[in-house]
Amino acid sequence: MSPTTITLLFLVFAIISFVLEKIPLGLTATIVALGLNLTGVLDTSQTFAGYINSNVILCVGMFVVGQALFETGMANKIGGVVTKFAKSERMLIIAIMVIVGIMSGFLSNTGTAAVLIPVVCGIADESGYSRGRLLMPLVFAAALGGNLSIIGAPGNLMGVNALQEMGEPTSFFMYAPVGIPMLALGILFYATIGFGLLPHGNKESMTEVEKQKSFDDIPSWKQTMSLVVLIVVILAMIFEKQIGIKLQVTACIGACVLVLAGVIPEKEALKSIDLKVVLLFGGSLALAAALEKTGAGALIADTIVGALGKEPNPRVLLLVIFLVGCALTNFMSNTATTALMVPIATSLANSLGADPRSMIIATVIACSCAYATPIGMPANTMVVGLGGFKFNDYVKSGLPMILIAFAVCMVLLPILFPFYP
Repeated sequence: MSPTTITLLFLVFAIISFVLEKIPLGLTATIVALGLNLTGVLDTSQTFAGYINSNVILCVGMFVVGQALFETGMANKIGGVVTKFAKSERMLIIAIMVIVGIMSGFLSNTGTAAVLIPVVCGIADESGYSRGRLLMPLVFAAALGGNLSIIGAPGNLMGVNALQEMGEPTSFFMYAPVGIPMLALGILFYATIGFGLLPHGNKESMTEVEKQKSFDDIPSWKQTMSLVVLIVVILAMIFEKQIGIKLQVTACIGACVLVLAGVIPEKEALKSIDLKVVLLFGGSLALAAALEKTGAGALIADTIVGALGKEPNPRVLLLVIFLVGCALTNFMSNTATTALMVPIATSLANSLGADPRSMIIATVIACSCAYATPIGMPANTMVVGLGGFKFNDYVKSGLPMILIAFAVCMVLLPILFPFYP
């Protein structure tokens, strides 16, 4: 059996396994990486290169830095202060989406949602506002905020890594020119026209929200330091070229400072590192390497391009890649979808001889558009019971957001990153 066929078979296995999730995502990716090694497609160094990739290290460092903000209660304090200023239901939606969106740009999307869900439920119950109308915008904002920076979501770094391997320039706010308009339009939509689409939820099926954890025993200096370190780390990442310190080093320094200062215990710091993401990232990079080495990625790209006729319009390919990414991500893990789609998008760009940035950025953003189902992302699932939501509530509220994201990408990406500069 040829290496190309073997790689394609492992790709099919990965897709089926990621969709069904009978096997943990990280384990699936590891099986694929080991299988590619045992069949001789990749040598040992190629197989495990992804696990020690610099962007994996960046992920690990930011897990710890972000967790400190949650662990000290600073995230709760920020969320509580902002939402108190809202005097109406619509203003509350704006306040929630702004703070969640900004926090998700630099912290874990799921972590941000998990911390602020009890805060928002408490505000809704005290004020008499509908939980459903507040929780749905919250989880959407968590996904939208992930498109503000390269550390907003693990999948973002997969796009960054693909571009870096091709020698293309990347930056901390690489996704922001598209992510900021998407977040702004999302907030504007749900505060105006989309307000009527937000579900009230079925009160009878609502579950009790867990009581908020008390952080009264946490010294204020720890809360302040967790925020200061996060801000310093982000600033250092933004001005990476000026200060001459790589993003990965900055993240690790921030994590070390927080542990050494006792802001976050070593045990909690280690617990905050999501090994599922690390294993998924490492294994998927091995699959991406195999797709490139064997020509399987080029074969897939050529098949797609061939199906669209001779010399297809790059915008049509952008449309196809966006629609496929959106469709997959609403039924499987965002990160897993990104892991599968980025190598294909890279091959498509190469087959056209086009600038790969618009294709890869569109892929990453499409794979974050998990708004239309309760299983699209962990935050969506968290609020199903608390909001008393049904499947159709997500479809009704989320599809317009996907259309907004699609429109923004199709208009801005070809302008920001021309296919043939």
